[in-house]
Order: sequence, then C-alpha cells, then structure tokens
Amino acid sequence: MIADESTKRPTCPHCTRPQRNCICALVTSITNQVDTLILQHPDETRNAKNTAGLLHLSLKNSQIEIGETFDKQSLDNWLSFAGKQPLLLYPDIPEYKALGLATPPPPIAANELLPDKIRLVVIDATWRKSRKMIYLNPALQSLPRFAMAQTPASIYKIRKAHSENQLSTLEASCYALQQLEQRQSEYAPLLRAMSLFVEQQSSFVP
Repeated sequence: MIADESTKRPTCPHCTRPQRNCICALVTSITNQVDTLILQHPDETRNAKNTAGLLHLSLKNSQIEIGETFDKQSLDNWLSFAGKQPLLLYPDIPEYKALGLATPPPPIAANELLPDKIRLVVIDATWRKSRKMIYLNPALQSLPRFAMAQTPASIYKIRKAHSENQLSTLEASCYALQQLEQRQSEYAPLLRAMSLFVEQQSSFVP
C-alpha cells in the first residue's frame, strides 16, 4: 500500500528534517577560514541525532556530499577544490596494512599551513562505516591526516561512542577548525548550539 502524501510527517524545507526535529533555530552562522568538505554516509541522513547537518548549515564555507563510494573524478575535484591542500580529519589506523589500506603520509600540524589554503575533509559515519569509506575510496587513503591536539570531553551523550574520547562530527570539526585557524572563540557559539541540540534530542527520549 502506498502512503498518502497527506499522511507523511511535515518536514522543514531548509534543514529537511521533520518539523518536530527542526534545527534551524540552532544554526549559528560562522565564516570559517578553513574550507570544509563533509563526506556523509547515507545512513546518517536518516538519523535524527546526526550533527553534520547543523555543522554544514552553520559553516559558510562548507560542502556536504552523501555516499559510501564516490565517483573518482568527482571526489578528486572536491578534494582539490580551489587548489587547496586537503587534510583528512581522522585518527591514526594502526592496522592499516592488515586492512589493505595505503600507508598514509605523515600528519600535518596546525601551524604548518595557512588557514585559507586548507580544505578540511570530514567523514560523517560510524567508526566501522567510516573505515569502510576510506577503504572504498583510495583517494582518501593518500591524504595527510590532521594531527589534532588534545580536545575537551565530548558532550554528545545521545549516541553510543566507540571510545570514551570519541567526538561527534560537529565537535571534532569545530575543535579542528579552532586549532587550524587559531580562533578559539569563533566556534564557541556553535558548540553551545550543539549542547542545545543534545538537549532537544534528549527530550524526545521516553
């Protein structure tokens, strides 16, 4: 039986979420110096607890692409956008050889590149699926990783974490942008919006 259009939950035309989960009021406009590319696994688009949507809507200089395996030419174009240096925001994978992954280049520290010359590449997926995305897209394996310094404890208590210090996509991206741009206060409003997002989602839990 095909559902009648009138019975479907109304959605917000801007954030595309169901209206009861609308995040538009939480969007915090930030002109990020470090351009940001978000590669989102398709499963995350249907998850109400996902933070990448709020991140993308808040960052003026950001692009989001959805998929698990990307067209090679398209991915290469996204990574080399405007001649910037792509940096993959991802922790070290000690077992990369056992997983059949290429040896990654040495990590790059925050003070090695000018902010406007960087494109930060963020993978929005569960830990297992993010590793699969790296495996399926060899161009990601060849990217230098960003060596992020110590970060605060996560406030993202509404999804199961792979480890105690694992951050949400929004948190990890904000902390990385803070370090790359050396602008700590610029991203504080978005992190506060993240706290309100967590409260909003927690209110839906019985």
